[in-house]
Amino acid sequence: MSNQHTYRAEKVVQRIEQLATITEERGCVTRRFGTPAFIEGAALVKEWMDQAGLQTKIDSIGNVRGRWQSNHSGAKTLVIASHIDTVVNAGKYDGPLGVIMAIDLIEQIKSKNISLPFSIEIIAFSDEEGVRFHTTFLGSQVITGSFNHEWLQKKDADGISMQEVIEGFGKNGTTLAQDAIPPNEWLGYFEMHIEQGPILYDKNIPVAIVLSIAGQKRIAVTLNGMAGHAGTVPMDKRSDALTAAAECILKIENYAIQQKESLVATVGTLQIPHSAGNVIPGEVHFTIDIRSGDKNFLNEATSSIHSICNEVVTKRNITIQWQLVQETDPVATDKNLKHLLRKAITESDIPVVELVSGAGHDAVPVARIAPIAMMFIRCFKGISHNPLELAAPEDIAQALKVADAFMENLIDHYSSFS
Repeated sequence: MSNQHTYRAEKVVQRIEQLATITEERGCVTRRFGTPAFIEGAALVKEWMDQAGLQTKIDSIGNVRGRWQSNHSGAKTLVIASHIDTVVNAGKYDGPLGVIMAIDLIEQIKSKNISLPFSIEIIAFSDEEGVRFHTTFLGSQVITGSFNHEWLQKKDADGISMQEVIEGFGKNGTTLAQDAIPPNEWLGYFEMHIEQGPILYDKNIPVAIVLSIAGQKRIAVTLNGMAGHAGTVPMDKRSDALTAAAECILKIENYAIQQKESLVATVGTLQIPHSAGNVIPGEVHFTIDIRSGDKNFLNEATSSIHSICNEVVTKRNITIQWQLVQETDPVATDKNLKHLLRKAITESDIPVVELVSGAGHDAVPVARIAPIAMMFIRCFKGISHNPLELAAPEDIAQALKVADAFMENLIDHYSSFS
């Protein structure tokens, strides 16, 4: 590994640490879409893009964008991107690593005075996680022209609408359509991201090619029973929404374990309105996240889990409301871009590993209109969405070396047509 790549990796880590200090909560990293911490973090990322000599702006959904315009007539645009929002009590690397590496990558290309055959736009997406409004990929759906304007009326847990959040950082929800990159202007999309799984760590290999991204469905479930006095209602006369939820959750887990080769399912939130220690819970809300690389099986599994929950609540005299709040199909990465990435990994003397991503990424909405490629970077023990999340500097250096080679291959490929 060259000293240059080591130095660049150290600079990337320094910036990751600096961005991680910008947070909603002391002692952990939380930077949800539209919060003051998010706005401050976006300003810092824009400053780094400015320093790299890019044409920068923050668009109406809060995406930070840095563009290097090609001098070639009719040049299309390669987008290199990831996100800068986080889950609550997050790690430092999920999202920001790909953004900061992209800025470093473009700085290196610009220093070589190359005549770029296509334009490059680095984008730090504003909301990939969907934590605040339970709708993921807000930033990338604006870029791809697939944003649903009804979402502007969605409200967060404090009753603040998405429209109000956008206005809060000085933008206007009515102009979102103007921020899209038209489908005919896309060359492709490239994202660098930590693996968020243990395969590269177990194999002791720094990077991998992403073959596809699993589809997912996210469901909001409400169970309604009858609240009552904990000391006076007999056990066999109760309509306890919480015990019904508990049985549903365990049966969902058991079903997913039986289908573990094709499916994962997670109950990630559980809320008991008006709860008290001496009250039988009459209402419970929980979410179900179901993921599979097989679209047909994902649909079948969702129906099966719905049936399982229906059986539980019918037996317990509980009513159920089932709302599909998010749905994405599995997507495959592009054959030609994968070939160039595979070539770059081979040229860097790294064994080629190809993986399916169980995590969702902004590449999902982009794949509907443009070719996509993704490179995973090894993460310590595969830990993510956790403060222990870590990508080692030596792995970042290796990933930068591969990214350099990938971009050289891509520039050479398209220069031959110009």
